[in-house]
Parts: sequence; structure tokens; C-alpha cells
Amino acid sequence: MTDAKREHWDEVYRTKAADSVSWYQPTPEPSLRALDDLHLPATAALIDVGGGASSLVDRLVERGWSDLTVLDIAAPALDVAKARLRGEAAQVAWMVADVTVWRPERRYDVWHDRAVFHFLTEPEQRLAYRRALEAGTAPGGVVIVATFAPDGPERCSGLPVQRYDAAALAAEFGPAFALEREWREEHTTPGGGRQSFQWCVFRRR
Repeated sequence: MTDAKREHWDEVYRTKAADSVSWYQPTPEPSLRALDDLHLPATAALIDVGGGASSLVDRLVERGWSDLTVLDIAAPALDVAKARLRGEAAQVAWMVADVTVWRPERRYDVWHDRAVFHFLTEPEQRLAYRRALEAGTAPGGVVIVATFAPDGPERCSGLPVQRYDAAALAAEFGPAFALEREWREEHTTPGGGRQSFQWCVFRRR
């Protein structure tokens, strides 16, 4: 399955411009606001799961964050971000991996996931994600996650998704993670469409 998923996402980034896909954000404002509200030091270790070609890493480098990791199943997506950052790309750890089979070798203070978890439509996939999440987050660490909301799209990039409200996400993540904050976002796609997202901030107990 991992090979099929990798081929799917590699093909997306080989055939579409990074700023034309539905999830593209010129500036990742919800993520940056969530980080600002947490008042975290720039030395905090942050991993962007499924970060791909997102500009979040650019903005964090600009802000002086010094311990950044971007993980994505699609190497072409990471290549877009590396090319955009140029020489500053060397300041970031880049990982090509499927989070459901990845085994973290360290713990992070911040786990950020915008729109990966909702693609995990099978219980065993979600269990594998939670194992990586629990292994990769430090006690007291923060998890910032966004999925499609209950009234959001039922499919994305040709794949089915699982939609969530805050209570459903909290139930999926389990008692090891305390829900601290939740909100909805209406994302406007490059094509002018509207997508409802559910955002949650959890604290690792």
C-alpha cells in the first residue's frame, strides 16, 4: 500500500504546479497563528508531517526556528520546498517517509499535521499513525492537526477522506493527548472553492 500511496502523491507533484493543488495556501496563516498563540521558543523541535511543498517551513526559517523537520511521502513535493529555500534548505531535516510506517528516532516539541490524518480511512492506518505520534512527541509537547470538518469534502486528490469534528479527533488521539483548543477554518482553494477544516491543538500528557 505504501508504494501505491507514494506513486499517487509523486504523480500529483509531477503533474501539477504546487500552487495549483486544492490545499495550497500562499501563507499558512492558521498554522502560524496557532504557533504564535503557544508562545514557543524558536529552539523548539518541530516536525511538519505531510509538509511537502508547504511554505510553513519557509516562514519558520524566516522567524529563526533552528530545529525543523519536514516529512512527506512524496519526494517531488519536498524538492519544491528545497528549491524555494535554496541555501537555507540545509537548515532543515528532510524525510521521505509514509508516517504510518515511519518510526521516529527522536521526540519533537511540536507535531504539525495539516491534512494528512484525514486520508487515513482504515482503523489500522490510524493506529499506525498514533504509534508514530506517541513515539515522536515529548511529554508536554504540542500537536497541531487539521482535517476536513464534517461538512468538508468527502474526497481529496481522488482519494476518500475521513472527516472530523474536535470530539471525534480527540477520541481518535486518545487519553495521551489533551485537547486544549479547537476552531474551524474555511479554506479557499486556488480555484475559488471553499473547504471546511477542523483544527485542534493537543498537549501530550
